[in-house]
This record gives sequence, C-alpha cells and structure tokens, in this order.
Amino acid sequence: MTWVTLSLGSNLDPVMNLTSCLDALLFQFNDLSLSSVFESEAVGFEGDNFLNMVVGVDTELELAALSATLKDIEDKYGRDRSQPKFSGRTLDIDILTYDNLAGEFNGIRLPRAEIETNAFVLWPLSQICGKQKHPVLKKSFATMWEEYDKDKQQLWPVDFKWHGRMISRR
Repeated sequence: MTWVTLSLGSNLDPVMNLTSCLDALLFQFNDLSLSSVFESEAVGFEGDNFLNMVVGVDTELELAALSATLKDIEDKYGRDRSQPKFSGRTLDIDILTYDNLAGEFNGIRLPRAEIETNAFVLWPLSQICGKQKHPVLKKSFATMWEEYDKDKQQLWPVDFKWHGRMISRR
C-alpha cells in the first residue's frame, strides 16, 4: 500500500463539489484521513473564495492510474479543462505526495510545489500528517507550517459537515 495525500479545492458550488468528491474518494479508497476545510481567497486571479482541504489515503494504484482516477472524478463533477490555469473551478484534485517519491513521474512533479507556497495546502497537510517529512526538504510538514509566513495568504477554517458529522469547525 502507498500513502498518498491529495489537495482538494473548489470555488464553484464548493460545498456540493467537495462533498461529492469526498463521497467518490471514499468509494474508491474505503478510508480517508481528513483535514479541516478552509476558506481562502482565490490565488492568481480575481474570483470567488475557495474551499480547500487535504485528504490522505492508502492505495494500491500506481501513480499514473491514480492520476487518471482523480481526473475522472474531477471530470464527473464538471471540471472544464479548457479554462485558464488560474480560474474558477468546480473541483481540483492534486496529488501532493505519493509515499516519499521525489522528481517527475509521468508528467507529475512530486512532491507538489504548492506544499511550500500555499497556506491552503500546507496547513491542512500539517493536520493529517504533521510528523511526516517533506521528501526533499526533510522537514516535517508541522515544522514547515510553523515556519510559514502566515501573513502571506489569508485562510480560515469553516464549519463543514459530511455524512452528518462535523469534520471541520470555524
């Protein structure tokens, strides 16, 4: 089994899209480690605020098959790949880490660079696997979050229910 972390984000009907995505991931992987859900302003463009979270899963899927599976989930929930990179989206699922792989594999750069630059990735990642070390920097994700310049990006936890239970609180 391979431990994988995924970043989820949406700013178009985000509650419905994150809920549906979590359902699809649960169906695919059976067990999910969930961070809190955070709201943040759009980065790189003017748009509605995003809801973001990180999910950890164990999988037997090879990296390419995992990537294809996640793209299928994005497409199922209306991801429009013809839009510019920095634009609103129904659902974005990014592979952050795939065990301790580092480098480029089938066009996928691991670990994902956004871990170091985006609070909406690093804070939730530190929640679900804070003791785990970044495969290249060799610092724990908790330490990376402690050292992160919190004034750089504003985000805040939000109330979020899934399957009748509160997985995130303001």
